[in-house]
Amino acid sequence: MSVTRSRGMLAAILGVYLVVGGLFAIFTPAWQAPDEPAHYNYVAQLARGGCCPVIESGDWDSAYLETLKANRFRPDLLADLPAIQYEDHQPPLYYLLQTPVYLLTNGSLIALRLVSVLLGGGIVMCAYAVGRMAFPQRPQIALGAAALVAFLPQHVAILASVTNDALSNLLIGIGLVLAARHVRGDGVRPWQMGVLAGIALLTKISTIFLVGLLPLAILARFWLDRREERTGRSPSLRMRQEDDDGGRTGRNPSLPARLAAFVVPALLLGGIWWARSISVYGFPDVFGLRAHDRVVADQARTADLVGQIGLGEYLSRAVQTTFNSFWGQFGWMGVPMPGWVYTLIVVLLIAALLGWLLGRRSDGGAAAPEGRWIAALLGLTALLAVAQYLYYNLEFLQLQGRYMFTGLIPATLGLAWGIENGRAWLARRVPALRAEATPLLLCGFAVLDVYLLWRVIVPALAVTGG
Repeated sequence: MSVTRSRGMLAAILGVYLVVGGLFAIFTPAWQAPDEPAHYNYVAQLARGGCCPVIESGDWDSAYLETLKANRFRPDLLADLPAIQYEDHQPPLYYLLQTPVYLLTNGSLIALRLVSVLLGGGIVMCAYAVGRMAFPQRPQIALGAAALVAFLPQHVAILASVTNDALSNLLIGIGLVLAARHVRGDGVRPWQMGVLAGIALLTKISTIFLVGLLPLAILARFWLDRREERTGRSPSLRMRQEDDDGGRTGRNPSLPARLAAFVVPALLLGGIWWARSISVYGFPDVFGLRAHDRVVADQARTADLVGQIGLGEYLSRAVQTTFNSFWGQFGWMGVPMPGWVYTLIVVLLIAALLGWLLGRRSDGGAAAPEGRWIAALLGLTALLAVAQYLYYNLEFLQLQGRYMFTGLIPATLGLAWGIENGRAWLARRVPALRAEATPLLLCGFAVLDVYLLWRVIVPALAVTGG
């Protein structure tokens, strides 16, 4: 597949995503996305009183929330909606970005949702960029991953709501792009990754794994530079050793110097919010999480459910709910997709697994040391996303697959890689099955999204009385 053709397909995927995401933002009934009222109210507080709100007793009212959800956020019940403020402990960057939009549109919920949709477009492009570096000879894999990121039903539904996940996951995607480029020696410097990590820390705590992941990219590049020096060839090193005047330094920066260039801006930027949290909530509550846990003390706990139904039944429910809600379980987890949709997804996953088992197709880019390091970083990202999800559920009962979207880019790349391997195997028997078949197959989720919006989400969540 030519570069021009792959870029054209990416532009088409992005354009369709913006249409589908816009439809979700406009037609999904108000407040029918997880935590959307609390995220919206954070922005409203910034618009009224500046930065930054403080989480406190009364910001969480579980009985009121359950009443709202049970009655589909009926208008006559919304008088106390502004009091839902249990996201006030969050870092402020996403909400600061949304504040001018709130002021210019008189607090339009749809306008704020559309900003999240635009941020999601950046995640789609990051998936493509990372895929092109991980599989440089097989752009169809990058396009397949971009299509999955763009049209995975639950991801679209989340991106079409007011949520800081839109910005935090975009920053994770940019972090993966920078890490892959740094490993390849494409001119990305450690301090740039440090700035990115610091900005991410000002957005959401779920990005904190970047502080550990990005230094591994620095370590990989250092090892590769030393290896190239020993073999007498170091084009990437020479490119990266330009000084501010365009000359050459003639020396290889040490590993401690590189790591320091990353750590200093990351900690300085992240430290701004940590210092503020300590001043408000006290040490050692640097993230405001202890204050949050006190406010939401009556939130459902995992240990309570295990005690009621037993560990075996809990694990069975956890796996099923996590799977369903990763792919699509809408509203406040109350509207699953039709059973046949999950069946088709299982078939797709089996096909991807068979593609994995068929073995690797020869690919010089993926076989190079840089490619192996990039693959390792992507795999680690996926594992860390799962680890974060499991850690959170050790205490709170939050079986929502969307919490693993921090690892969505490597997950979709892995799935697209399996599908493409299967297509390549079939193409040896059916020559007409061209490389474009992989992204086109995965773009089928866009049709599913529209069907789900009109036939499932809107009918199930729209207000019918009151």
